[in-house]
Amino acid sequence: MIAKSSPSANLFSRREFSGRLGSLLSTVAIAGTAFASPRRQTAPGTSNASEISHTAEAVHQEVVFKASRAQVYEALTDAAQFTKFTAILTDMAAGPAEISREVGGSFALFGGRIRGRHVELVPNARIVQAWRAGSWDEGTYSIVRFVLKDEGETTRIVFDHTGFPTGDAESLASGWKEHYWEPLAKFFAS
Repeated sequence: MIAKSSPSANLFSRREFSGRLGSLLSTVAIAGTAFASPRRQTAPGTSNASEISHTAEAVHQEVVFKASRAQVYEALTDAAQFTKFTAILTDMAAGPAEISREVGGSFALFGGRIRGRHVELVPNARIVQAWRAGSWDEGTYSIVRFVLKDEGETTRIVFDHTGFPTGDAESLASGWKEHYWEPLAKFFAS
């Protein structure tokens, strides 16, 4: 099911968004060249200092789930499933998620605390989003990238988050674990 956004929920047009995104992507591409992190698997809920680049603000995490790539992709892009797995949380589950299933479509998660648009959707393989926290300055977007890889009967998410405000790396790294990876692991275990 595709969640429809109300006109008031769209703070700016797709054209304005594209212009802002183009500007952000050129900045992120420059910052991304300085970021190289060793690929290490961490269990949901554990911290690893190698996840945070100190040469450029970025978060790199890899997590493995007992689910197929199709199941992981659906959980991250289907509003009903996203709402269900985040309902495992008590502090962030604030109403149903709204998630478009189209490139350029918007999403609103955790009661609107997280908003953005899909930059790229490759079913069962990759999700790239322009992503923002509600506490950030208006018009400030970062880029998140989920790459889904088969590992036998499991799926590894290779996750990168770049282009966010300086000083937010540690909070975001722990937030991804607490609000995405841990409840998603519980969701697939049930």
